Amino acid sequence: MDKEAIKALLVSLQNGQINVDDALDKLKHLPYEDIEFAKIDHHRHLRGGIAEVIYGEGKKTEEAIEIARRIYKMSGRVLITRASREIYDGLQIEGARYYPNSRIIEAGDERKKPGRIVVVSAGTADIPVSEEASVTASFLGSNVETMNDVGVAGLHRLLNNMGVFEGATVVIVVAGMEGALPSVVGALIDKPVIAVPTSVGYGTSLGGLTPMFAMLNSCVPGIAVMNIDNGFGAGCLAHKINILAGHD
Repeated sequence: MDKEAIKALLVSLQNGQINVDDALDKLKHLPYEDIEFAKIDHHRHLRGGIAEVIYGEGKKTEEAIEIARRIYKMSGRVLITRASREIYDGLQIEGARYYPNSRIIEAGDERKKPGRIVVVSAGTADIPVSEEASVTASFLGSNVETMNDVGVAGLHRLLNNMGVFEGATVVIVVAGMEGALPSVVGALIDKPVIAVPTSVGYGTSLGGLTPMFAMLNSCVPGIAVMNIDNGFGAGCLAHKINILAGHD
């Protein structure tokens, strides 16, 4: 439950719209709900501003579904990353959406989307990671705009579209291969840049290590580097920056 949900619950109790037992029933699983194979942290949004998100990979399908249903029952919203089609098919939550490229599932009410986060990918092969970032930030409640396939092999594609950065609060740049794009973007704009290395590339890319090292060694100030393929982490960080900028 987030602050607004708890506030609404307390107002309903104060106004006599619900009784004490009903309020206790809704709060009984705070701060977490123990279901043997998982301890679901329903209190996380209240502490850190972002509710618990399910990492689907490595979990049994039925475990991921059960955790998701309980989070959704408590908050009316749920996000699952690295999710299989089987998890989505078994979830059976009305209005849930599955993004096969990024393997992410979102369900729940739409949030207001203030501010502006721009997500840029170097190549088409980087889109699964950039989509994970954009869906995450949008789900959390930020306005997101994307621009794909503008890597340094054809730098004119980026230079012809510099207007996309106007009014942005923060920019996420996703790149594999040699990982040069975040440095180029960071040198051209006055926004904070979140760089995400991807595991896209030939042998000496080393599964994303080469672009990660390139991003970490960038001489451009104001670049933060995420873990390899961690679009989710980038989306969370960008959303928090958006909030700190007053876009909440």
